[in-house]
Parts: sequence; C-alpha cells; structure tokens
Amino acid sequence: MKMAHFLFTVGFSLAASLNPAFAGSDHDVKPKHGGIVATANHVTYELVAKPDRIALHVSDHGKPIKVDGGTAKLTILNGAEKSEVSLTAEGNALLAKGDFKVVAGAKIVAVVSLPNSSAKSVRFVIK
Repeated sequence: MKMAHFLFTVGFSLAASLNPAFAGSDHDVKPKHGGIVATANHVTYELVAKPDRIALHVSDHGKPIKVDGGTAKLTILNGAEKSEVSLTAEGNALLAKGDFKVVAGAKIVAVVSLPNSSAKSVRFVIK
C-alpha cells in the first residue's frame, strides 16, 4: 500500500511539473504591459519600471483587479543602493511618477495593499 501511494505521489508531481494546467495553474503569466510578471497567492502582478514612472498592474486569471483605494510600497535594491517608492491607484494600476534608477539586476520588493484584502509581498528582478 505504501508503494502504491508513493508511486501515485511521484506520478502526480511529475505530471504537474510537466503540465502546469494539470496542477491547476491557469494564470496567464505573460506580460500584457511590457513589464515583468510575478504571481503571489493566485494573483498576478506586472511591474512596468521606467526611469520616469513605475506602474504595477494587478490581475486574477487575466482579468484586471480594481485597485481603487489601493497602495503599494516598493523597495528597490540596486547593488548596495536602496530606495523606496510609494505607489497609489491611478486608473487600472498602482503608479508613481518621478526619477527612478531601475537598472538590470535591480531587485524590487513590492508590498501591495488593496481594499478588502490583506497586504501581499511580491518580488521582481529587473532584466
């Protein structure tokens, strides 16, 4: 009985790793706004970082989530340099305008707070 359980578990794990749809992952993880995508707690976050603006788009199963009243705090790590940016809701995204140093290899941690939801932490690496 233990061997059958073991074989089932290994088979299921292998099938899930080879076919994400089998594992129940139906999130579209392709960028829709030209940014970098990360998924946390079944929600997809797309970070679009440019020198003059940073936007964070939030969706669930490809459908945008309303961000009205939401905020995000980004911590940007460029080597030993650390900066923080606050994003607020504007249209369908959380947004900040300014002068940002976001270079390849930079790591960004976003703490996203949306109404009726607990804060979520998401990590990105700029390519």
